[in-house]
Amino acid sequence: MPRHAASRQDESTELPPIARSAVLTHHWLVRRRGGERVLEGLARLVPGAPLYTLIHDARAYGPFPHHEANSPRAVHASLLQHLPGACRRHQPLLPLMPAAARLMRLPPVDLVICSDAAIAKAMRAADRSRVVCYCHSPMRYVWEPEISARYREEVPRALRPLWPALCGYLRRCDAAAARRVDIFVANSRHVAERIRRCYGRESVVVHPWVDAPPAPHMGRRADYYLCVGHHVGYKRLDLAVAACERLGRRLVVIGDGPQAARLGRGRPPGSRVEFLGRQPDRVVAEHYRAARALLFPGEEDFGLVPLEAMAHGCPVVAYGVGGAVETVLDGRTGRLFGEPTVEGLAAAILDVERTEFDPGALHARAREFSRERFMRAMHALLTAS
Repeated sequence: MPRHAASRQDESTELPPIARSAVLTHHWLVRRRGGERVLEGLARLVPGAPLYTLIHDARAYGPFPHHEANSPRAVHASLLQHLPGACRRHQPLLPLMPAAARLMRLPPVDLVICSDAAIAKAMRAADRSRVVCYCHSPMRYVWEPEISARYREEVPRALRPLWPALCGYLRRCDAAAARRVDIFVANSRHVAERIRRCYGRESVVVHPWVDAPPAPHMGRRADYYLCVGHHVGYKRLDLAVAACERLGRRLVVIGDGPQAARLGRGRPPGSRVEFLGRQPDRVVAEHYRAARALLFPGEEDFGLVPLEAMAHGCPVVAYGVGGAVETVLDGRTGRLFGEPTVEGLAAAILDVERTEFDPGALHARAREFSRERFMRAMHALLTAS
């Protein structure tokens, strides 16, 4: 998604490095998405700290961290790295990940900073180490029955009959790994509640940031809607496609993923739904500036995409559950709909078409989620840990 230069205020704010020995851990490093942005932000707080991860696709991801491209840090991957095709398709390796993580013994440092949405917290830290886990979410595909059922259809066919037993095994491994964590940090109140439900643990909420442009787009908007992201089942791209087709509205879909591939195949001639695949940041930003509104119909842990859209003055139509509730102000920066159905989304689209939104208010809302706020909050927490 688009990355803008940090604001002048952010650039001028220099926090002192955390004066403790530290390592970073992350589930897998295969592409740069929201979780990896947070990881790179955390890396700024501990200069020189190496990274331990299950799988590292250096070719696709590039140097780590990106802001140290001329002298990247050491990245240590697990034994899974050496399996054929591991970087290209890591999902089939899920059954092996808990054991692979436990085999990774971290050096005896003061602080282990774990960025995790899977099983990175199972890596073995020394007894002296304090483990702080920034949890993007417990593994939804093993903890939540509805998400698990959708995910089952996306795993290799040979594994599908074993999926319920595999989920039970992964839940047990994940719960055991959570007991190694001293402090949990959640990326939203929604995820904090999920951590409480899955692990029986409390957490501190520190929202991720969005790098907003200096000003939003104030001009006339084009007559189409937009979906952006990596489209897997729980993102509910199917709802956006069906709602726009029912209303006869044009929809532009940016991003890849199994659901985008399935819905994009065999579109009838004259279809008003256009699949662009992955696009460079510049192109995504152009669509944020042009689209009538962003459609965000899935239940997200936090969701940076709505903030990116608002930063460009683009209103958001989002399902009123999950992280979107913490970013989208209903009636002011977009519309939240209550039922995850075609009818519910279609009604919200019609409502947005009857509403005038102030691009300045949308931009101001996005700027509340600044990089400076995130860095200060995490610096204070890690220093006190």
